[in-house]
Amino acid sequence: MTVTHARTDLRLSLQSARDALLWKLDGLSEYDARRPLTPTGTNLLGLVKHVASVELGYLGDTFGRPSGEPLPWVADGAEPNADMWATAEECREQITGLYRRAWAHADATIEALPLDTVGTVPWWPQDRARVTLHHAVVRVIADTHRHAGHADIVRELIDGAVGMREDNSSVPPGDAAYWQGHRDRLERSARDADRGA
Repeated sequence: MTVTHARTDLRLSLQSARDALLWKLDGLSEYDARRPLTPTGTNLLGLVKHVASVELGYLGDTFGRPSGEPLPWVADGAEPNADMWATAEECREQITGLYRRAWAHADATIEALPLDTVGTVPWWPQDRARVTLHHAVVRVIADTHRHAGHADIVRELIDGAVGMREDNSSVPPGDAAYWQGHRDRLERSARDADRGA
């Protein structure tokens, strides 16, 4: 595989996760885009805000390419998890716009530098803070896909919508009755297994 192909593969994998994550916001009210649906507060718009910050850090600052975007939620002294939720004053368009600018900045870094370029992750311990661009891109891909999976579950909890993209649900077809029957069968199986343990 050539360096050009490796770079293209990395960018395609990253972009598929980016697209999936943003698609989860489509058609939702401000409330549903922001509401916490897990005990730790996981919410869709917060996930987007977080991954935008991650891209700007790992694929910008780490390689001496700061974006100039103000990110007060990750600055020294910011409250813990401030990057994982949107305040009432932060509109959806502001956060999705930030994410799209983060994509452009990260993509420019991936294109401008050789994949074996070494950078320093400012927030990691000094003894292991040096990483290659290739390593940083893989890390961001893994993080973004992980959070796209979180978003898929959160969106399903909101309105039952599932899938990787609008044209690819990535789940077998079935109507509400099918899925309720499937879930009921899994519940029975879990209870039977628990009784047999």
